[in-house]
Amino acid sequence: MFVYEKQLQYPVRIKNPNPALAKIIADQYGGPDGELGASMRYLSQRFSMPLPELKATLTDIGTEELNHLEMIGAIIYQLTRNVSEEELKKAGLDAYFVAHTTGVYPASAAGVPWNAFSIAVKGDPITDLHESLAAEQKARTTYDNILRYCDDPDVIDPIRFLRAREVVHYQRFGENLRLLTDKLDSKNFYAFNPAFDKKCFKKK
Repeated sequence: MFVYEKQLQYPVRIKNPNPALAKIIADQYGGPDGELGASMRYLSQRFSMPLPELKATLTDIGTEELNHLEMIGAIIYQLTRNVSEEELKKAGLDAYFVAHTTGVYPASAAGVPWNAFSIAVKGDPITDLHESLAAEQKARTTYDNILRYCDDPDVIDPIRFLRAREVVHYQRFGENLRLLTDKLDSKNFYAFNPAFDKKCFKKK
């Protein structure tokens, strides 16, 4: 069960609207490496993890990613509130405005709606943890690229916070991968299991 605390994990207080910047940041809301995908990935991967510590990490981080999704949504909304149709058109958001006005909708910066094909849940704990490690690095890179286009300190501050959390998540998943491989042996991990190799790779 999740308990919702009615405040953002980190404050978002943007004074100056900037729809062009909102369009870029939208990638971390509904893009393939964004916060929506991260939360769905981790909260789905946790069910097949063989150790309670791994389930706990994925639950904790998946829940935190929902907080990050909320922060990104707040950033996008504050960057587009009270702007004119002409300003939205100039920023390339006219088609978005027709469909969603200035509501926050899960789509990439290129306007492609989010779908589950952007995440992987294989049910193999090592595969899934490597997927999670890669996902955190892709999100960190996206935040790096957003910061290259951003000169508003009100936006830079929460984006830097979010970027820092991606680094922490990457470290936690790395620790989990080491924990997992330390506990696996020939009975429960195919890479150490001669019987598995014989069965799956025998010559015909």
